[in-house]
Parts: sequence; structure tokens; C-alpha cells
Amino acid sequence: MEGTLRKPTWLRIRPPPVEYHRTREMLRAHNLETVCASARCPNAGECWGAGEATFMVLGRVCTRGCRFCAVEKGAPEAPDPTEPERLARCVEALALRYVVITSVTRDDLPDGGAGHIAECVRAVKAIGAEVEALVPDFQGERQALRKVVEAGPKVLAHNIEVVERLQEEVRDRRAGYRRSLQVLRDAQALDPGIYTKSSLMLGLGEAREEIIQAMADMRAAGVYIVTLGQYLRPGPWQREVVRYWSPEEFQELGKEGRRMGLRISAGPLVRSSYKAALLLEGQDA
Repeated sequence: MEGTLRKPTWLRIRPPPVEYHRTREMLRAHNLETVCASARCPNAGECWGAGEATFMVLGRVCTRGCRFCAVEKGAPEAPDPTEPERLARCVEALALRYVVITSVTRDDLPDGGAGHIAECVRAVKAIGAEVEALVPDFQGERQALRKVVEAGPKVLAHNIEVVERLQEEVRDRRAGYRRSLQVLRDAQALDPGIYTKSSLMLGLGEAREEIIQAMADMRAAGVYIVTLGQYLRPGPWQREVVRYWSPEEFQELGKEGRRMGLRISAGPLVRSSYKAALLLEGQDA
């Protein structure tokens, strides 16, 4: 149960298909992390069963302490220089054509890990797969962001996470709404041909008007793709769910976003990388 609220029936998760286990074993064989597992994503069974995964590079320990996230916090280890090659081999073995690469936030590294992420992007592109890079804010350093953009991902994603009013309550104090929007603007400025993408969690106490404003702010920042999903409390140390938004409400919010010109996927179980290739192509994700 999420806090004092009963989880609604539309959030029930189906058991994973048989193919899920093959993907899990392949990830283990190549010693790779996924945000699917580390963040306890409810779609892991569906996505892994379809041969999709969001790879998390730069280790499993984050230097920030956002109050919605289940990823381990603390002092990370040094980046593993073999990771880009291992990632590419795993992608090839799974025959993936579209790969999402994300990372923990690494404020301990001079470039926030941007150079390592860029190497991972290049390694995957070298075997013929398209890449979506879901990046941290790099403390607002444009030159760090440039390293990733110049590696040539098809999509550059960075999540604003929650509406502006809830930023300080939910995200680490080193993050920020305006900084996140600026990261997305900078990506567009560095490569006008890149697709930018962001994501918003609902259920933490936001009002409908604030969601509409956040979508308008993302659009004004040049964002092309947006996902809206229900926040689910991953453990007792994270913030409780304040409200469950219904599938019908998500549909209406999706319509509002499309009127603004956004390509949008909105639903209770939608996450930032959920069916990312389909959403990029304009299909219903």
C-alpha cells in the first residue's frame, strides 16, 4: 500500500513473460545496471519481456538524495572504462535497435560523468543502434552537456520530475526546475536537430493547473517529447503518494499537451523511457 492510500486496480502489474528472464540473465552476464531494477520500475517485466531496457551507467550509487527515488545514495566508485564496450556487446546480443542510456548523478566527477556517457553513446551507435540519452543536469555546465550532445544521441532527455512548486520538497537541493529547463534549452542550442524530452511525475500533491503550466514551460524550452506518469512510492524512506490520478485524467492531460504541440505519452504506468522508440516515431506508447 502507498502510504495511507489504497492502490487502485489500474495499477496492478502483470507477471513478467518468459523473455524477461533471458534479458535479466544477459544483463547479469555483462555486469550491467538498469534503472528498471535500481529504481524498481513497475514496467520492468513488460519491457524486459519485449527485449527493451534502460541501461544505467556510471555505477549504481548516486551522489544526490532526491526524495522520490530508490537508487542507492552515497559515495560512488570510479567509472569503469570497460563499461562502454560491455554495454555495446549486451545491446548486440539482445539485438536492440533503440537503446536508452541513463546514469546516476555524479557530482563527484569533474564533468559529472558526461565524457563516460558520451563514450557509451558512441559504443552503442557503432553497432548500429539508435540512442536516447537520459542525462543528469551536470550542475548546469554546458560544456559537459556538449560532450553528450556531440556523441550523437537521437534524443537528449532530462527530467524536470515534478511541478515547480514541489521541486525543493521532492528533488535534491542541488537540482532545480529552472536549471532543468535550461539544460533542455542548451541541448537544443548545441544541436538544433536533436529531439529533447522530459518527464513529470504526478501524485505528489500537484494541482492540474500546475501540470498544465509545467507542460507549457517544457514546450517553451523547446522540448518535443513529454511523458506523464503516476508516482509510486518505492520504499518507506521515500515520500508518500498524495493522490492517484485516474487513467481518464491522464488522457485529458495528454490531450492538453498535444494541443501545445508536444508528442506525449500519459498514463498511470508511463515512465520516462517507457516504449521510447514508439513515442519518438509518433505511435501510441
